[in-house]
Amino acid sequence: MIVTDIEGTTSDIAFVKDTLFPYAAAALPDFVRQQAKDESVQPLIAEAAALAGLEAKDLEAVIAQFLAWIETDQKITPLKTLQGLVWETGYRSGVLQAHVYPDAFEALKAWHTAGIPLYVYSSGSIKAQQLFFEHSVFGDLRYLFADYFDTTTGPKMEASAYEKIASEIGHAPDTILFLSDQLSELDAARTAGLETCWVQRNKTVKGSEKDKPSPNYPCVRSFSEIAFST
Repeated sequence: MIVTDIEGTTSDIAFVKDTLFPYAAAALPDFVRQQAKDESVQPLIAEAAALAGLEAKDLEAVIAQFLAWIETDQKITPLKTLQGLVWETGYRSGVLQAHVYPDAFEALKAWHTAGIPLYVYSSGSIKAQQLFFEHSVFGDLRYLFADYFDTTTGPKMEASAYEKIASEIGHAPDTILFLSDQLSELDAARTAGLETCWVQRNKTVKGSEKDKPSPNYPCVRSFSEIAFST
């Protein structure tokens, strides 16, 4: 079994930061104003208001809070769910097309063909994940994945989230390989008993997490370097 992260792992994090986030920030205010009474949006407004200590009826204040969370890249579940709804309009219109690394596409396709079950665990909502892979540069890739997990399962830096994933998949943690570019996520997954692989695609700022060697995890520059078998 393989569970993979998206940002920085299967896909360039720049697409998320430079394309998806700005699109959501620009489109979210009018989307919320127009869809505030929609049954899929109204609970998100209420949940966000409760988390921020605001009145749900003060729509502009709630919108401002959503935008502040986007600005600081907060992993807030109602925000992630709302972003997924906003991005859907962009994907459906053809404005957005999700980036996937060619090596990730080829490896995922080969693993799927070999009968290895594949799963996604990302901080983006399940809906956002599905839209992402449905509208990728390689076409609709949803057929590759058996299931998706998001922050409703738990924070990605907590071992309990990976324990829940293993339980839902129905396999022992040590039979699951987790792929991520974030050491904090790998630490949590390892604590839960999962096998781990650090996908360190590009070095960034000198002295950053990506420049620091880690003796705890196998490290690869692309999916083509990952050796995995059933």
